[in-house]
This record gives sequence, C-alpha cells and structure tokens, in this order.
Amino acid sequence: MKNLPQKFLDEMKVLFKQDYDKFINTYNNPSYYGLRANTLKISKLELKAIADFIGEEIPWSQDGFYYDINQRPAKSPLYHAGLYYIQEPSAMAVVNNIDIQPGMKVLDICAAPGGKTINIASKLKGEGLLVSNDINNQRTKAILKNIELYGVSNALITNENHHVLEKVFPEFFDRIILDAPCSGEGMFRKDEDLIKSWERSVIETIPVQKELLDSCALMLRPGGIMIYSTCTFNEDENEKQILDFLARNNNFECIEIPKCNGLISRDILPQSARLLPHKLNGEGHFLCLLRKAYKDNSSLESNSVQNAEPITNFHFHRDKLPYQYLNFEKENLNIKLDGSFIISDNKLYKEVYTQKLIKGFKVIRNGLFVGEIKKEQFIPSQAFIMTLSKSDFKKYLEFDKSDSQIIKYLKGETIFVDNKDDGFYGVGVNGYPLGYGKLKNGKLKNGYNKNWRMT
Repeated sequence: MKNLPQKFLDEMKVLFKQDYDKFINTYNNPSYYGLRANTLKISKLELKAIADFIGEEIPWSQDGFYYDINQRPAKSPLYHAGLYYIQEPSAMAVVNNIDIQPGMKVLDICAAPGGKTINIASKLKGEGLLVSNDINNQRTKAILKNIELYGVSNALITNENHHVLEKVFPEFFDRIILDAPCSGEGMFRKDEDLIKSWERSVIETIPVQKELLDSCALMLRPGGIMIYSTCTFNEDENEKQILDFLARNNNFECIEIPKCNGLISRDILPQSARLLPHKLNGEGHFLCLLRKAYKDNSSLESNSVQNAEPITNFHFHRDKLPYQYLNFEKENLNIKLDGSFIISDNKLYKEVYTQKLIKGFKVIRNGLFVGEIKKEQFIPSQAFIMTLSKSDFKKYLEFDKSDSQIIKYLKGETIFVDNKDDGFYGVGVNGYPLGYGKLKNGKLKNGYNKNWRMT
C-alpha cells in the first residue's frame, strides 16, 4: 500500500464508512488503463477490428476500451495516425455525460493536455467552435500537438486567465467543460507525487474552483449546460463546492446524471455522480451537470462576442487563396479547401474564429495551420495532412501496421517503393493517413514532421 497521509485516511473513513476497507484495498491493486477511439477518423467498431491490443469496452464511455499496459499502444503506427487517445478510464465519463451536438460553441476551460478537447471535437464533427484554454503556456503545447495529431480543425486554443475569458465571451457558449484543478485524491494510486502535495492542494484549489465556476457561469448562454468535474474524493471540492455555487447563482440548477455502469451519488447532492475505484474499474472522479436558466424572451441562439467585429482587412476566402496552394491542391488532392483564411509570415491558416478579440488576448492556434509558402512551392503542414482521408489524396501509399517500412517512415528514414509513378503521395497505415512524401525513382523523400518522429 502507498504511504497515504493519516489525515487523508481518517477523512476517507468518515466519507466511505462501511465501504472504507473495500476502498483502501484498491491501493493494493494495479490501476486500469484505457484508450478512446477518435471518431473524427474511425468508429469504435472499426478500431476494434484493426487494433488487436485493445480489450473490453469501458461501460461508461461510448468509444472507450481497456488495454493491457504491457501492450504499449503509444508505439503502434495506429496511434501515430491519430486513431485513438490514451486516457484514464474514469476521465472518459466527463464528456460522455454532457450532450454536445455538431455546430455548438463549446469551451474546455482547463484543457491541457487535451484529452477532453479531443473528445469534444469528436462530438462536434468539425462543425461549430471549440475553445480550448489553459492558463499554463507550457501546457498549451500539449493541446496544440493533440489537436494536430487527431485532425481537429475547428479549435481556438487560448492561453488566458478565466477573468479575461469571461470579458471576451459573455453568455457565449452552449456547453462548458470545467475539469477543475483539484487535490487529485482520486489519482493517488496512479501518481504518488500527488500525495506529497495533497494537504496544500486541498487548501489552494478550493478558492480556484469557486472562481472558475463563477466565471463559467458568466460565459454560459441562457439554457446552456456546463459540467464540473474533479478527480478527487472529498466533499469540499465536490458536492459542497456545487451547493455553494448554487447558493450564489439561483439561475442554475443541477441536472440528473444517470446512475448506471457503476456510477453512484451521495445523498448530499443526488443529481451528481461519482466514479469510485472500489465500485468500478477505474480511478476516482466526480461529475455534476449544471444548467443555466433562460431569461425572459431569450433566444436559443448564442449571444455575440462583446464588441465583436468581423475582420475584413486580413481575411480572405477561397477565390483569393495563393496560387502556390491552389497549384498544390490541383496537382495532389481530390478536395477543395474552403472557409476563411489568413496568411501570417508566409504561413497559411484556415481560421475557425473570424471576429476581433481584445488587444493582447493570447491565441495559440486559431483553426487549422494548412502549410507554408516557400517561393513557388506550397509545403503542407502535418496538421493539414492529419485532417485528410485516404480518398483525399490523388496518390497514396498504403502500409500495414506490422510492415517494417511504416516504422522506418515514422522514424524519418527514407523508404523505397517499387512500381509507382513519381510525385507527391499521402502515406498511411491500414487506410488512415500518417503523413506524406515525395517519390522519385522509387525513393520516397520523407515529409513526416521532424518533431513527431518515433525514437
């Protein structure tokens, strides 16, 4: 058993009562590991058919599977094709329990490293707006890598304080995911480092959770829904935090979360839900759905951004795309990219958010980085390639996940291909693109992102 603080043990005895022994015995057992199909690219059934390392389905996740840690799914070429996201099983319950539909405006306010952002994106299906924010600049790099790897094109990644966000997006979002900073008690079994800072974390995170809840309340449109979640056990960060919020915000109500597949609730807030390690195969998590009341004569439509103005000076549409890109598209692709574009430092972006933001607002990525213009050439980005399907390429090289050639490709090595015409090729595994290369005389010049290469 891990070296758990006595104060924590005493609190868990009070919390779990007759179930305490069952709870504490879970620390003698190994953790569970999960992955979730990225349904922007592949269905759950299709993934199961080609990924022989996945196990049983995770019952509270629409797209999740358990896997054996010894299988190392992050080393599979299928992972590099963005077909699944590796995530703790209980954490999958968060987005699974909030209704997100294509076309909605959704905020993931504490988003790093991006697991819930990717799950939200799969529900939006490329439609609507996903704002993925984290206050830590270094952690936004993980979000950026993940939205590129998983083929997300409609995300605005921001690096802002919640007070700035609430000024920019008043009553704007249809849905908000607040996976709040917490003391992490539910993850002690997986991460012993959390134990060392536990007592301080409880004290420090409660006021932060309160502030975040109040900011999210301001950013949610009337009739909108937010989900509050933590990976901790104590009531102060969970049920009592929500009850305090409701006392401050009488225009909100709790929505019932179904108690199935091992989810339970406590009498103090029966509409909420808990995932507990002695009740199911996962770590500890808390969930609560909150709906904002409609105002008199309020519309179902989301409000506009405060002081928003369309940007017309720098944005352009397909008819003004640079000829370098249009030539590349005509020669190599079966699609025609459309939308609102901008060029910055010879880099072409397809933007998802086209209205003016306040001065100094920190944007990490707005939509899709399409590629770079270098004199007469257009060089596609890895992010753009990952949004494409096999049929989008005029020429395509296919490999099986077990083929040594695809491992060489992922390591950035040159590979050799017989009986193919020279030219630009999409490169993929089991029907799903990984990158591209330029073939000449049977030798493929590797275009795979240098920063993504397997080691």
